[in-house]
This record gives sequence, C-alpha cells and structure tokens, in this order.
Amino acid sequence: MREYLLTLCITAAVTYLLTGPVRKFAIVAGAMPEIRARDVHREPTPRLGGIAMFFGLCAGLLVADHMTNLSEVFRDSNEPRALLSGAALIWLIGVLDDKFEIDALIKLGGQMIAAGVMVMQGLTILWLPIPSVGIVALTQWQGTLLTVALVVITINAVNFVDGLDGLAAGMVCIASAAFFMYAYRLWYSYGIEAAAPATLFAAVLMGMCLGFLPHNMHPARIFMGDSGSMLIGLVLAAGAISVTGQVDPDVMNLYGSERSTVYSMVPVYIPLLMPLSILAIPAADLILAIVRRTWRGQSPFAADRGHLHHRLLEVGHSHSRAVLIMYFWSAVIAFGTLAYTVNAASMWIVLAIAMLSGVGLFLLLLPRFTPRAPRWAQRFVPPRYRRRAIPATAPEPVADWAPSLNGATAIGGRTHEPERSPAGAGR
Repeated sequence: MREYLLTLCITAAVTYLLTGPVRKFAIVAGAMPEIRARDVHREPTPRLGGIAMFFGLCAGLLVADHMTNLSEVFRDSNEPRALLSGAALIWLIGVLDDKFEIDALIKLGGQMIAAGVMVMQGLTILWLPIPSVGIVALTQWQGTLLTVALVVITINAVNFVDGLDGLAAGMVCIASAAFFMYAYRLWYSYGIEAAAPATLFAAVLMGMCLGFLPHNMHPARIFMGDSGSMLIGLVLAAGAISVTGQVDPDVMNLYGSERSTVYSMVPVYIPLLMPLSILAIPAADLILAIVRRTWRGQSPFAADRGHLHHRLLEVGHSHSRAVLIMYFWSAVIAFGTLAYTVNAASMWIVLAIAMLSGVGLFLLLLPRFTPRAPRWAQRFVPPRYRRRAIPATAPEPVADWAPSLNGATAIGGRTHEPERSPAGAGR
C-alpha cells in the first residue's frame, strides 16, 4: 500500500508543478480559443492541461518501475507498456485538437486506433464470467471489439462531462478512488496477482486528477482540454480491462465449479460494470446527447448546451454548487457499487444508498440555497462559503453639523468647503 501511495503522491506532485509552466506555454502557443455559445466561462482560458497530466502519468509509471514490489508488475506483465503506448497516441490527438480543432470523426478514429494499440500489446478482454452460465471464452475478434467499445465509450463519457471547472477531473478522481479500493481488495484479499496492474493504474489516475484539480477549480486558470479528458478516460478504461482480461479461469476453478465460482467470485466480473456504474452520470449524459441531437437532425458529435451540468445551471445552481452535486451523485453510485461487491446481502448498504439519494434529491430542489459555514470555521473555508455582513441599503443620516477630516462641514446634509485665504496670506 505504501508504494501505491508514494506513486500517487509523486504523480500528483509532478502534475501540479508542471501545470503552471504548461499554462504559460499554452498562452504563448495560442491555445486559447474564443468564447463559444455553449461555453460557461466568460474569459478565454488556455487549454493543453493534458500535457502536465501525461507527464505526471509517465513519472508515476517510471517511479513504480523502480520500486521493489511494483517493479514485478512491469516484469511479469506488458500492460503498463500497452497503457503508455495507447495513452501517448490519444494524448497526441488531444493536443492537436486543443490547438487546431480537428474533426470529430478523426478523433473517433484516433480513439479506436489507440484502443487497438493496447489490444495488440495484450491489454484486452479474453473471457467473461457470466452469472448462471460460467466462463465464456471470447474469440480474438470478439475480445477486440468489446475492448475497443469499452475504451471508446469511457473516453467519450469523460469528454462529454468536461464542461464545468473541475468537473471531469473530480468525477474521475472519485471513480479512480473507488476502483483503487476495489482492485486492491482483489489483489490483497483474494490473492489475484493479475489485479496489481489495475491497482497501479488507478493510483496513477488519482494522482493525475488530484495534481490538476487545484489549477482547474472554479474559476479555472487552465482547462485540461481533450488532451486531458481523453487521456484520463483511457486510463480508467484500461484499469477495468486489465482486471477482467487477465484473470485465469483455471485459477478460479480452484474454488470449485465454474458456476459456483462465478457466484463466489463476484468481484471478478464486476470490473466490466464498475466503470460504467462509476460513470453512470456521464454515460447517461452521452446517451441523452446522442438521442437529443439525432432527434433534431443534427450530428451526434455536434456540441450544444443540453448536458446535465448545463441544465443544473439553468435551474439556478451556481457553478460550484452544480459541480458539487455531480460529485455527490458520482460518489453515491461509485462507492455504493463498491460496497455491494463487499457484501451484496447487507440491507444497510441499500438503506444508506437510498438515504443519500434522498439527500441528493433534496439538494437538487434547493438551487437558490447557498451553504454557509459556522462562524468558528470561517477561516478554514473558501470566501464564497463565509458569512457576509448585510450591506446597508441607504446611507447613514448625516447630522446637521459635523466636522470632517479635511475641515469641511456638513450642514443640512450638504458639504461645504471652508473659505480659504488667498495664496501666500499669513506668510
């Protein structure tokens, strides 16, 4: 665990320290597009934040390669190199899009090629444990198509939700935190060594998001752009594919028959559903956007202001409040799914999720409510959550006569300057 945490901290530190110079480079390079009709921000903001996130990814993997325990992941598996190859390709496409605004179909083709590169190096889904059926082996073409589809869906789901300051980075950070706990439990509790790469990917992904968030919170000083959103989407998908694609069914059979093993080893087939449940809100936003644009006769890739975060702003929520609401729902779904994998028979989990969902619905119905911290916590919270003094609606009444600092007197509410002697008099 300590090596994973050290990798996380180094990734976050490198990303955080590089984001400032990358912002200056983006301004010099002209990666500051004009304000568009669908944009929420009011001033041109530099993009290319994905550059810092990519180098944070490289630093995290490099440090992990030189650690005692994590170096075994690089020695026994080709998945880290497969991830780095696909990440480099998708990052390059994102950088070009942030600068030159390339066509949406070209980006889609690049996403499929990046997923194909990872498949060619072994990061693919080979079999699926299905309840009441058992282990279903996939052919090469079936595994490739399923892997590419999962990568493309996750990338675009993250890309679609990147519409408010700090939204995509925060939601993916929540997703990767839940997935890290899940993958680490697979590796530590169940003894499945194939889950070690996925645990490493989740730790690095958390570091990338945590290092970038301080620069991206509202008001954002830099955007991650497609170079960042597509990158973190690919890393999240790679972690899910890594767990499911490398678990050997023969190892699972040590626990009994295939059918009973599927039921007892529920965490093995959850990884395919885990990223979709974690990204349930972005995935729903993606589906609704495609249906909405197709219904209007537009291209599914045409941008608009109909996303969920835009609707929260239209209802009356502030920018920060809309982001926090999206965080809340992501955490409820992500950690609720994680708790279900630990103990699916516990009613407390269902009751807790229901209660938290009720709290979330209550918050959605109070768009005009502004939370304020208690007085003892004023100095520990941002200024927007501090209690402010009520401004006076009218100027205070002025006495009929009152001395002023410069010698003027107020008579009847009007200020009269004192008579001054001619220049030089009295000398």
